[in-house]
Amino acid sequence: MASSCCSSSVTFFNSHSKPNNPLASPVPAQANSFLRFHSNSSSAVLRLRSTPAPPPNAHSFRVMASTLTAVEKNREPLKIMISGAPASGKGTQCELIKKKYDLVHIAAGDLLRAEIAAGTENGKRAKEFMEIGQLVPDEIVVMMVKDRLMEPDSTEKGWLLDGYPRSLSQATALKGFGFHPDIFILLEVPEEILVERVVGRRLDPVTGKIYHLKYSPPETEEIAARLTQRFDDTEEKVKLRLRTHHQNVESVLSIYEDITIKVDGSVSKEAVFEQIDTALSDLMAQRAEKMGSAVA
Repeated sequence: MASSCCSSSVTFFNSHSKPNNPLASPVPAQANSFLRFHSNSSSAVLRLRSTPAPPPNAHSFRVMASTLTAVEKNREPLKIMISGAPASGKGTQCELIKKKYDLVHIAAGDLLRAEIAAGTENGKRAKEFMEIGQLVPDEIVVMMVKDRLMEPDSTEKGWLLDGYPRSLSQATALKGFGFHPDIFILLEVPEEILVERVVGRRLDPVTGKIYHLKYSPPETEEIAARLTQRFDDTEEKVKLRLRTHHQNVESVLSIYEDITIKVDGSVSKEAVFEQIDTALSDLMAQRAEKMGSAVA
């Protein structure tokens, strides 16, 4: 699609289309999907949509950890950022992406807890703020993320940055340190579905297992009787969290707009991963093609 298209133009690609955008290769026909590609003079956003399909049986959906070819294993490491609202399924997709593409999974919250437990300088500073009930300043968290992205395993294998950056200042700081993702994945789920997912969640305080009253109910009455609900898993509080999330995402997208794919996260986890996997596979294939052309 030419970059001179007006900002309001929308083009739909079916499985026979041949878009020029490197991320806009069509989703396999069997997924009954289509791509919606928005373009203006300075940026492009790819939307992946998949119509709900009957979920495969327990034995048919597998993410193979060692299916990459020799060429793909010698590729330039992938650098991915993924974002999604509470209950968007981001954690599940991170596990699937990590397993197939063998990336280093980095979550800012996990880093923060680890730094505090290890008693590092950043951890000590963060703990001081947390002990007085204040948010940990951006510069502390950014330094933690920066240091982790510079570790040998991250630079060699590639990384999957989970739920970070969450603000324009964080994104700008990472860009200033020279960290540029290849792709920014945004999981989109309608608010009413997110609210239902959150409000129905329950925790088993004995095993730590998370249940959902509708989608994943407890196995026995005994378990059901002891389930608890998080204090902030109410409709009022989740809507407030969603509002904050949407505001933050919009500002972050201003930095990564030209490499963003928006994925339909309202379908099954298998269908969501198929959309993501298609985009990542296409990106890697085009890299391999460019590498081959350069060698030739």
